[in-house]
Amino acid sequence: MIKTVPTLEGKDAIFQSPFALESGQTLPELRVRYHTYGKLNAAKDNVVWVCHALTANSAVHDWWSGLFGAGNVFDPERFFIVCANNLGSPYGTSSPEHSDPQTSVRFGMDFPEFTLRDTALASIKLMEHLGIDKIHLLVGGSCGGNIAEEIAILRSDMVQQMVLMCCSAKEQPWTIAIHHAQRITLDADADFRTNKSEAGVDGLRAARAFALPLYRNPVSMNLRQAEEELDKLTDFKASSYVNYQGEKFIKRFDAHCYYKLLNALDTHNVGRYRGSIEAALAKIKAKTLVIGIDTDIFIPKEEQKFLAEHIPNATYNEINSIYGHDAFLIETEQIRTMIVNMGFV
Repeated sequence: MIKTVPTLEGKDAIFQSPFALESGQTLPELRVRYHTYGKLNAAKDNVVWVCHALTANSAVHDWWSGLFGAGNVFDPERFFIVCANNLGSPYGTSSPEHSDPQTSVRFGMDFPEFTLRDTALASIKLMEHLGIDKIHLLVGGSCGGNIAEEIAILRSDMVQQMVLMCCSAKEQPWTIAIHHAQRITLDADADFRTNKSEAGVDGLRAARAFALPLYRNPVSMNLRQAEEELDKLTDFKASSYVNYQGEKFIKRFDAHCYYKLLNALDTHNVGRYRGSIEAALAKIKAKTLVIGIDTDIFIPKEEQKFLAEHIPNATYNEINSIYGHDAFLIETEQIRTMIVNMGFV
């Protein structure tokens, strides 16, 4: 049985049957929070599906506003735009924040282990629920790009065009090490393993502070947080910036969700159970634009060049930016131009 529940933050599709996960564990039911914009046309060929980044949500008009609106890439007057909240996220989809329907007890760290492929399969279930059998354009950046790859492989018959930004075919040791350092930081919080929604706040603040400079790069940090006072000994702007971003993050995110999402990121490998990474990418039929960022030190552009080399009908473009990995959220003018030049919108 499936029911759809409107919420102030979008809609919830609740699949009231067990959802099997790659880990061998099972969710008693699957809840997917999603937003839609515009209308599905009679031919059902105007769908733009957006896969969001690690800590974003399904309200794509909010966090990717530079690409949203009339005459833009995400134009609700032309397209039926859908964004599903990722599995494990605290923004509505099944996650550690929810209670186990069988026990009425908050999952917390007992939430089953899942993969990004599981997240892709949850999105595909939502597509089926919405009556979508064709995607005009599939778009994803960072973690969302990884999920988009999985959708394009699992449903190669469905996806016609795709844009991948600052993502990879497989999570590399560099990023896994960064994720694990954050998990160690979370676990260093004595409160983290308690089953409370406010557990691990200090650890979450510290974990995000650790990762933040890596989402940018030395050029942007040195430029944006430069000191004007020559003789300063304390209260540096860079420290204040990291503190400010940490405080913002703990007000909007959950420590248990963050831990589980980092675990899921580590599992990203399109080649798993498919023979090889190259064989998996060869299954993608969509005309694909792969976008790298020249200053990305978190997921370097070599990873995107590899994708473009092994996806059969792919083109590589590069964003020039001082903002590193986060440029896919900031440099929307460059992104818009690249997508329009490909003839995708």
